[in-house]
Amino acid sequence: MAKTKPNDTEGVNRYIANLPLEQQIALERMRHIIKNTVPEAQEFISYSKPAYHFHGMIGSFAAFKNHCSFFPWNAQTIIDFAAELKDFKTSAGTIQFTPDKPIPEELLQKILRYRVAGNLEKKKK
Repeated sequence: MAKTKPNDTEGVNRYIANLPLEQQIALERMRHIIKNTVPEAQEFISYSKPAYHFHGMIGSFAAFKNHCSFFPWNAQTIIDFAAELKDFKTSAGTIQFTPDKPIPEELLQKILRYRVAGNLEKKKK
């Protein structure tokens, strides 16, 4: 049976509302892209940050003092998108961006679809 998470839209709203305005705008943009790309995803707080689940984790995001981050919850994602992420600082599980240089919408959509496809493939096995 697939694990599901209860939606916690209010928790995500509170997280974003407590940020500086530039970061609020950047993360609301990311949230909008996630919700439009994977409307079935559950939204909740995990490890004190907004996270999204659809047959497994598909991503989360957070704000820090000098940047924001998107976490695809899968190190292979960073490897497979390395060429497209060359203009961003990355690590095994993080893509860093700033409000004035966000992850392009098309790239974020591709990453989200990749994560969904990976989760669905795992579910088949």
